Parts: sequence; C-alpha cells; structure tokens
Amino acid sequence: MPLTDHIAQKLELLPDTPGCYIMKDENQDILYVGKAKVLKNRVRSYFHGVHNNKTTKLVSRIRDFEFIQTGTEKEALLLEINLIKKYRPPFNIMFMDDKMYPYIEVTKGADFTVRITRKLTKRNSDVFGPYPVSTYAYDMVKLINQLFPIRKCRTLPKSACLYYHMHQCLGFCFQEVDQHEALKNREKIIRFLKGYTDEIKGELTKKMQEASANLQFERAQELLEQIRSIDYIQEKQVIDFSVRDSFDVFGWYEDKGYLSIQGFFVREGKLLERNMSISPVYEESQEAFLAYIMQYYSTNKVPKQIYVPQGTNVEILEESLQTKVIIPQRGSRKKLTDMVHANAKEAHEQKFQYVYRKDRERETANLKLASIFQKPIHTIEMFDNSHISGAYNVSGLVAFKDGKPDKSNYRKYQLGEYRSDTDSMKEVIERRYARLKKENKPMPDLLIVDGGAGQIHAAMAIRDELGIELTIAGLVKDEKHTTKALLNESLEEIELDKTHPLFFMLTRLQDEVHRFAITYHKQLRTKGMTKSILDDIPGIGPARKKQIQLAYPSMKKMKAASLEDFEQIIPEKIAQILYRRLHEEDLDALMDETEFEQEVDLDEQLEDTN
Repeated sequence: MPLTDHIAQKLELLPDTPGCYIMKDENQDILYVGKAKVLKNRVRSYFHGVHNNKTTKLVSRIRDFEFIQTGTEKEALLLEINLIKKYRPPFNIMFMDDKMYPYIEVTKGADFTVRITRKLTKRNSDVFGPYPVSTYAYDMVKLINQLFPIRKCRTLPKSACLYYHMHQCLGFCFQEVDQHEALKNREKIIRFLKGYTDEIKGELTKKMQEASANLQFERAQELLEQIRSIDYIQEKQVIDFSVRDSFDVFGWYEDKGYLSIQGFFVREGKLLERNMSISPVYEESQEAFLAYIMQYYSTNKVPKQIYVPQGTNVEILEESLQTKVIIPQRGSRKKLTDMVHANAKEAHEQKFQYVYRKDRERETANLKLASIFQKPIHTIEMFDNSHISGAYNVSGLVAFKDGKPDKSNYRKYQLGEYRSDTDSMKEVIERRYARLKKENKPMPDLLIVDGGAGQIHAAMAIRDELGIELTIAGLVKDEKHTTKALLNESLEEIELDKTHPLFFMLTRLQDEVHRFAITYHKQLRTKGMTKSILDDIPGIGPARKKQIQLAYPSMKKMKAASLEDFEQIIPEKIAQILYRRLHEEDLDALMDETEFEQEVDLDEQLEDTN
C-alpha cells in the first residue's frame, strides 16, 4: 500500500521500546491491536516488504494507527489483551472468544450444592474443570445429583419438595440434618470428581444385587442404569495417566497465514477434553501463541503446571500467571507435548481448506457487490418488519461486516401504529439513520430493503430528507418467493447467479433478518398476552406481588402451594382469594383452551404476514 504523508510522518515518530499499536480504518474504527518488543520495527514492517494474503488484506484497510509505549514486553502483552477485550477488533479473531468453559463447583458446608459455573469468583468452593465439551460437565452434575441426597435448590423453600420425597435430598429446608452424614457425602463427591469411581460403583452394585434378591427389579434396573452412566462418562476420558497430576498442555502449528492452537486439559491424571482454535495470524506465531495462552487464562482457572513447546517465552508466562511453566525435554510429558503439536497440525490441515474456502467466498461476494455499486462494500444493513393485523408492529435490523454477522450492530424497534409496510419502513429507516447522523457515526456501505420499487423509493425519500450518503438496493423475488435479482436505485434489475457466493450471502442475510424480527415479535406478543393472575386480585399491589413471586417464581409452584403457605406471607382473606383463583379448574381449562386457539391462529397470521 502506498504510504500517505500522514502515516509516513507517524512512522518517523515510533520509539524503539516495547508497546502496543492500534491499526484504524478510514472511519477511525479499530481494525487490529498488536504488541511489539520494538514498536519502531514491528509497525514499520506492515508498510514495507511482501506479506501473505491475510496480512495484505489488513494493510489495505489501514488509514491510521496509534501506539502506546510500555516499560516491558510483559506490560505490552497484558495491555494488548485488555485492548482487545475493550474494542473487539475484527482482525484479532483468535483472541475474541471470551467465553468461559464450564466448571463443576462444589460449594462449602453441609448444605452444599453441586452445579455448573462459568465464573470463578467464589474462592471457598472446590472447582473441577474446565470442560470444553459442556455436555460432559452437565451429564456429570446430573448424575451426581441423582446418586447423592444433596441440596438441589439455590434458595431454600419453606417446605419439603419433590427431591426430598424421592430421597434425593436430606431436607435442609425444613429439618435439622446430620452434619457428619452430609459432609461425608461431600467427600465422596469430591473423590468421584477426581476420578475415584470404584467406591460409588461398588455401593451401587451391592444395592442392585439386594434389590434383585428382593424382587425389586425396577429399582435394580435404575441402579444398573446409574452404573452404566458412570462407565459412559468415564469412557470420555480417553487418556489415563499413571500419576494423578493436574496440568494443561498447549501446542501450535502455522501454515499459509493461519495458526492452529491445541490445548489438552488433564485433571487428576485424566484427559478431560481438547480445545482447538484456528485463525489468521498477523504477527510472529510464537507471539500470537503466547498472547492466546494469556487470553485463555484471563477467564479460566490457572493450573499448577503448564507444558508448552520449545521456543515459548516461559519467563513472561510464569511472571504473569504466577504458576510453573515447563518445556519438557523427555519422558511422558514430552510425548504428550508432541501429541498436542501433532493434533494441532492434523486439525489445521483438516479445517484449513474449509476456513479458507469460506473466507474466499465472503471476499468474492463482497467484490461482486463492489463491482455492481462501483464502491467498496464492507458493511451491509437490512430491515425486516413484522406485525399481526397491525398489532405488535416491530422491526429488526441486522448488520453484516465483510460477509459475516455483526451482532453488535443488531437493533430491535417497536414501531408506531401500523398504516402500511411502506410507512413502517420509512419510520425505522428514519430512526436508525437520524441517530447515526446525530451521533456522527459512519453509515453502512449498503442498505438492502427486502422489497421492490416501493420500498426503495421510501428509503430514498428518508435518505434525502436526512441529507446523508447511503447506497440503497432492493431484492426482487420470483414466483416461488425466492430471491432472483438485486434492484438498484434506478430500479434496474441485476440478475443473481444462484451458484455465486453473493446469492448465498444475500439469502443468509434475508434468513437472519427474518429470524431476528420474528423472534422479537413473538417475545413482545407473548409478554403482552401473558397477564399475571396476581394483577386481578384486590389487595395485591406491587410490593406483595413481588413478595409472592419471590417465594413462588412460577405458576406451577404457586398452584402447588397450600393456603397455609400463602397465609404466611399475605393476609388471610387475600390468601383465600388467591388460593381460590388458582384452583378454579374449570376456568383454567377454558382459559388454556382459548389461549391455545389464539396462539395457533396468531402463528398462522404471522407466517402469512411475513
């Protein structure tokens, strides 16, 4: 890319110190955040020499940059992670997955619970994981809650629930519980989660044999299924080490501008699961690998030991993570590190072609749009309106950036009184782009309306009133209601090849905006049709309504409550009215039937409307 005077002058000011650099496009949106040992050398390298296709694509969009000096390379690494989390740049894909893996949490105390958690904030609990495949963790928690009579409720009710009567809870809510027995169960669960399952399986086998001897065959079958469930879950742990250590192992493989990173999570000698990431890389692979590990542990528990391949900057990791980081030289740990590298390479080769093909398809689609409208097309927005006979008039906006959904720019709109589809389109377009103009934010490169000449004229009228620059297009459908052409502002049809990536991208855009608008419409409709029975009872105001809903958060629990239960939280006469209303079975049946018929009818209208 030819250097502009602005960039050339800023390159001269770069220091030869560690720090972070921030690449920006023509709208001053952040494209990429990177770190460097020497800012001057690293940033200049983007504007000189030959790059691979991925880096060339990034550089072609850079119109400005900023830099922040730091005292050390470690500070630059930590700053880079924080900047990526804050700004979520599109070219920092590999660091963008800030989702936390599920852990299994065993809380403290005799009335402990076993549950799934993704936030490691409670230091008093025992935590096991992570589990990259979440179904494994959920299956384990479900099994534990079936096997052990432990507390199930986060908030204790005032009377025994179904779990107590099924002998799956000791009844912490209404009676004194043997603390020793409860804590003994906790220790058994801890051992179970560490992989020591023989004790539990032995107890279950003994109970199964006793049930069978007493001709309780259904109970024996239940116990057999629980034993099989334990075996099934244990089979998922494909590697069993002789030493019951807990550690993580990472490896990487880079080719053709993409970096694949593999992670193995070993807990108590068992390999829980593997995690894999494949992304384009715009810096040295070693530096990207280091940043990936730091990003991962910013939201996940740090183990006592981490194993990494040769060449990794162990000192920075140990200083930042406050744990032992090892480059194994021989033995089983070295073999495991080699296995992780081999897995990264294999996964890379399997997925690279798929990822590369999808990127090429998106690029081809955007290039086709650029040739049609004679301008670069990076951001596309599209609206879809929904209503039922004019009621619940709403609109949804979806945005695509470089061919991919940009959910940060999705918007929902409740519209005014319905008059026509054209009026609804005018209203939502005026609201969207008047706000962008007021906030001095960039307009999309292309607005697509899901309609023909009428919708285009409506959108153009609002654009002209606002005095903004906005390219508008419509979609023309055939007799089968399938998109066949684009319609430009001159109402000229541009035929679409149904085998071209542009056709598939536009189809996906239509499907996504329709799904988004319909989902919002149904949410509002459900909320409007659902009226709490509490609103119709004299004497129940906002405060009492909130009090009742806290005690009985669902209609099912409310109906299961006794009159005495209600009298504990509200006056006796009001409790009697509430209890009677809840148990007017004939009225309930009639209301359920009527609501069902209305729901079917409204769903049919909704589909016809859209």
